[in-house]
Amino acid sequence: MIMASHPPVLSVIVPVHDGAATLEESLVALRSSDLEARAWELIVVDDASTDRSGEIAAIHADRVVTLREGPHGPAFARNRGAETARGDLLAFVDADVMVHGDALARLFSRLTREPGLVALFGAYDTRPRARGLVTEYRNLLHHYVHASRPGPANTFWAGLGAIRRDVFLRAGGFDELRYPRPRIEDIELGYRLRAAGSRIELDPGIQGTHLKRWSLVSLIRCDLLDRGVPWMRLLLEQGNTGPGTLNIERRERVHTALALAGIAALNVAIAIGSWTLAGAGVLLLLSVLVSSAPLLLWFARERGVLFAAGVLPLRLLYYGLNGISVVLALILHFGSRWTSGHRSTPVSSLPPLTAGETDLNSGLASNRNAT
Repeated sequence: MIMASHPPVLSVIVPVHDGAATLEESLVALRSSDLEARAWELIVVDDASTDRSGEIAAIHADRVVTLREGPHGPAFARNRGAETARGDLLAFVDADVMVHGDALARLFSRLTREPGLVALFGAYDTRPRARGLVTEYRNLLHHYVHASRPGPANTFWAGLGAIRRDVFLRAGGFDELRYPRPRIEDIELGYRLRAAGSRIELDPGIQGTHLKRWSLVSLIRCDLLDRGVPWMRLLLEQGNTGPGTLNIERRERVHTALALAGIAALNVAIAIGSWTLAGAGVLLLLSVLVSSAPLLLWFARERGVLFAAGVLPLRLLYYGLNGISVVLALILHFGSRWTSGHRSTPVSSLPPLTAGETDLNSGLASNRNAT
């Protein structure tokens, strides 16, 4: 491995667990970035993969951190990558994201030129690799939400985002104890940063192509168990009832309430045989779809009228899952003590990892011989 005589400014950290199907495309895209090679380093954290992820990482990365006896989750993996990083800026990229050529340069440019900016993140583009209604809907929705709300943000996204290393360490990194699997660890970090007065911005011009294929089952599981319930519990814990950002704006809360009321009305109507109540339920659900007209029109422009029509039941499902998440989170919040009241140890003060936990020298590789 050939290391530059001076440390890089930006350390790009890619956590992966059994991600061989997409990892190579992700790393090749990073290596093809416009940003000058000597300005950044690539660190892949292999979270106890059982496929070829470690082998692929060794070909493309400057450093591979190999975790044993896992998986430990992306929060833990990103923190371990941050421990080995040499740059003053940390960029996090998911192993199923193929960054655009200018993405790293945009992150680098804004964070080096704007000293008051602590963290910055981007968005998926409108060209997800996998096809199909559910996959395209999920990825296009993410793009729409991020593209519609550029500027100051109260949260963070680790799919394609960067943060100043010193602030990240002082904040304690991602909460690996509370989130041992992929959930809302980046959102929670963003909340902590904003509570400390840090400036975070969303720049939808910083983009990457999402390579993940979604199924209806994986969408429901993610929106309910990995995002909806944990996010709502976090808001309840913080006593956050004010206007939110991205997916939890006041308007989205109203839509969720209408959808939940409509679904409840239809279920009661079926149980008691009331056409009047059924009609009220239908009207409530229709009001949700009508209020979603700007999004549906955007879907029609991007993918056609038939695609937008196919999205209608997915929109109702989305708000229905939001409503169920609220109910479950309230039950869990008030029915039991929040079991994760602890904070994980700041990564800057963690003791050295033992050989049984990581192998920091495994798979070190460099393809920067020309630099």
